[in-house]
Amino acid sequence: MTDGTLDTTGAKPAVRLSRYLPDPPAVVWRAITEREQLKAWFPCDVVVEGGRWAVGAAITFPFPADVIDMTLTGTVLAVDEPRLLSYTWGEDEVLRFELSVEGAGTRLVLTDELQASWAARNAAGWEDCLDRLAGTAAEPDAWRRRFAAYSAAFEPVIGPQEGPPAEFRGEV
Repeated sequence: MTDGTLDTTGAKPAVRLSRYLPDPPAVVWRAITEREQLKAWFPCDVVVEGGRWAVGAAITFPFPADVIDMTLTGTVLAVDEPRLLSYTWGEDEVLRFELSVEGAGTRLVLTDELQASWAARNAAGWEDCLDRLAGTAAEPDAWRRRFAAYSAAFEPVIGPQEGPPAEFRGEV
């Protein structure tokens, strides 16, 4: 487990991951909001209604067919460029990206409010995504090792953890 923590103080548990990125917030903002840049690190395509991040805009998240046959929908909840972006991710999750200046770069904090049984798999998956965002090459079996570590840490607090959905055809 690299940097993920579990927050159980809200209505739903939340996984929180933090990364230092050497670019200023305006550059990181583009990486988390521009469709072409999202394709480099996010787990699926991100299509924002009207192409503009605005509170209330609908979002579609189509996953690659070779990974899983699934399309999630969401709604933009908050936009404060270049500091905060929040939106629903499917019916059961809320993603929140907070950016702050740290030295010459940016501290990105990703919070995923979710079903308790998804915490370990999502924490491991988001770590992989944030590695790609930071330009770090994936380590072999990184997701599996991270999932095992998060499961061991989270299960005593929030119960059994689920692995990938049965329909998942990607690599873990």
